[in-house]
Amino acid sequence: MTCSRPAIARVVSRVSLMLLLLGLISPGLSSQTFQAHDDKQDDGKQDDKKHDDKKDPRKSYALIVGTVWGPDDRPVYGIKVKIRRADQKKAKWELYSNHTGEFAQRLPAGKADYIVQADTKGLKLLNGKRLGPGTEVTVHVESEERVDIGLHLKE
Repeated sequence: MTCSRPAIARVVSRVSLMLLLLGLISPGLSSQTFQAHDDKQDDGKQDDKKHDDKKDPRKSYALIVGTVWGPDDRPVYGIKVKIRRADQKKAKWELYSNHTGEFAQRLPAGKADYIVQADTKGLKLLNGKRLGPGTEVTVHVESEERVDIGLHLKE
């Protein structure tokens, strides 16, 4: 197969044009440049939708970190953990223990008491006995801090 010189020249010029265009678009000009422009409104203020206090990672928080322990003092996976304020009846946060029995939950910073409990409804041990939830743990938070706890289940 033979190609004429004008055909090769056209291919080379198209490829070089594509490379030139790709060279003008640098990685730094991607979404970051346009996102910075979108974050500001016409009057120069930041967009309230993008900087909502609930979603803002810079907002201060407290952290409850814990481990769920079984009756045999081994960590237990997949246990539902419920956290609520002491003055409320319904749990506001629900999460599950991971493969090492651990869980962590961010809470609003500030002075407050929280009740942490394990929900073991419908769970049984291998010997057929029901797994009990153990006792509730009361956690007192003063401000931005980490509190470590343990939830001990019983038979």
